[in-house]
Amino acid sequence: MIDRPLAVADLSEDELLARIFPHLPAGGRTLLGPGDDAAVLAAPDGRYVVSTDVLVEDRHFRRAWSTGEDVGWRAAMQNLADVAAMGARPTALVVSLVVPGDLPVAWVEGLARGLAAACGPVGAGVVGGDLSGGSAVVVAVTVHGDLEGREPVLRSGARPGDVLALAGTVGRSAAGLALLDAGLPDADPEAVRVHRRPEPPLAAGPDAARAGATAMMDVSDGLLRDAARLARASGVVLDLGEPGEALADDLAALAGAAAAVGGDAVAWALGGGEDHGLLAAFPPGAVPEGFRPVGTVLAPGPGAAPGTVLVAGARPAVPAGWEHFHR
Repeated sequence: MIDRPLAVADLSEDELLARIFPHLPAGGRTLLGPGDDAAVLAAPDGRYVVSTDVLVEDRHFRRAWSTGEDVGWRAAMQNLADVAAMGARPTALVVSLVVPGDLPVAWVEGLARGLAAACGPVGAGVVGGDLSGGSAVVVAVTVHGDLEGREPVLRSGARPGDVLALAGTVGRSAAGLALLDAGLPDADPEAVRVHRRPEPPLAAGPDAARAGATAMMDVSDGLLRDAARLARASGVVLDLGEPGEALADDLAALAGAAAAVGGDAVAWALGGGEDHGLLAAFPPGAVPEGFRPVGTVLAPGPGAAPGTVLVAGARPAVPAGWEHFHR
């Protein structure tokens, strides 16, 4: 008789899967879901968008700070945002999970519920994956999306004269992490919530494609770092404008957290990742609802090579964002 919470090691793989599958959404494009060697998905466009990402315990999340539901939500959303950034609609996820044997089964079921909560409203199914044992929790997600007849929006199409625009928020997740690190989550519960459960503007991706976006990408590693990637791919220079004007709402929302931990709201807004907003370039006059202008696309020139990102016309003096292998 087990007198402790049921753990993963108490169940067989099939028994654990039987507890996970009932929580997962099927999705509108799923012809055959979990249970066979592979799922079968409809692809009416004839093409599909695919991306993958991974969350590693104590690298991307801590169980002391995040529930299974939080991690499931976050794992889904960071992948759904990549599909939206191509101008596509998410249709399905495949999830591989590494778990230690002493992990409570309830935590794994919570992760499945978090995946469902993120995927269900956008019609994306969770259609399969894999399980393995390991010393820490690892969640690897592969996402598929439907272009619905549109051309994908790449990073490489921005042109001088385009307007640079942002959908979603920046800096909130970084502020939430700083508050959790400092043991002050109550100083700004909204920032902590965004860190645990980001809300990418998923509908804004297809909207941007329909509006004629020339380039777009998910802001996952910080506005400066990801803007530089877009600028390099397009062979242009980006000027993000004066943060106090271009990012005024973000800076106002970060003021309380910055005061609580002595943080720099501008550094969070420009360098903090994992809000998963969308950064896009549009022809003048074509910025759709849901995006706000934050800068301009410039031609390279003396002292500003392709890939350069300026802030109010000058080189930024804040960290350039998240780097996986060194800081």
